[in-house]
Amino acid sequence: MIEIRNISKSFDRIKAVDNISITMKENIVFGLIGTNGAGKSTILRMLAGVLKADSGEIIVDSLPVYDNVDVKKKIFFIADEPYFFPNSTAADMEQFYSSVFDQFMRTDFYTYLSHFQLDKKRRINTYSKGMKKQLALICGICSGTKYLLCDETFDGLDPVMRQGAKSIFASEMEKRGLTPIVASHNLRELEDICDHVGLLHKGGVLLSRDMEDIKYNIQKIQCVFASAEDEVRALEGLNIMRNEKRGSLSVLTVRGSREEVMAVFATVSTVFFESIPLSLEEIFISETEVAGYDIKKLILG
Repeated sequence: MIEIRNISKSFDRIKAVDNISITMKENIVFGLIGTNGAGKSTILRMLAGVLKADSGEIIVDSLPVYDNVDVKKKIFFIADEPYFFPNSTAADMEQFYSSVFDQFMRTDFYTYLSHFQLDKKRRINTYSKGMKKQLALICGICSGTKYLLCDETFDGLDPVMRQGAKSIFASEMEKRGLTPIVASHNLRELEDICDHVGLLHKGGVLLSRDMEDIKYNIQKIQCVFASAEDEVRALEGLNIMRNEKRGSLSVLTVRGSREEVMAVFATVSTVFFESIPLSLEEIFISETEVAGYDIKKLILG
């Protein structure tokens, strides 16, 4: 288990991470999502022990991660732009990582290379961006570490390769208890893979919850009220996050369980009513707008 306890990190006068506390349980896929500059990459680098927090602490399996070689052996970090040795091949990287990680899975490494159609003897600097991402992911999975930190790992992968990577995650989690931690701004890519999500904004945490719990406690309602009085009475009884009007149609994003929301609408009259499941992207937009972030200035990936 990873425990992030009140960590903060600044670069000169820029506060990248501000007093964040998150607990990441084992054998789940934990998604770190957030606006640009929310601190996702900085948190991953502190988790990997690359950066030291200005304050607070990061505990991995009951031990501090920074300056602790034994703990770092449990972690593999895939950066947004993976680094490979100059003029190296995939086979060269396998030899290097095999010398660093005692549990490196050499046989699986070459099996995955074949599945992803990556030439082990071809120089990596001739790979495309997507191929480099694939190789970095294979190196991370085959490292045999308990924790795999992924910074925008699916960015640059085509849909077939993304599904293949997700299948590998599921397989390795079942076989050896792998715990992937994935940071991304592309919410569509995380929605069908993450068990738990931490939503970051301006260096802080807006929420950290199980995906099922997040979706259970936010509802999207489309309705046409029978009268202005019915609309006022409904809005007074609901915890409104967003309220859009499209002519006579009201589109409401409401905090609360479905049962709680339905109980309110049972007391008013509507000409039209339907409840629609929210996507993770819609939840993200609603939560950040409540926090005062102007989502209209941000184009989501």
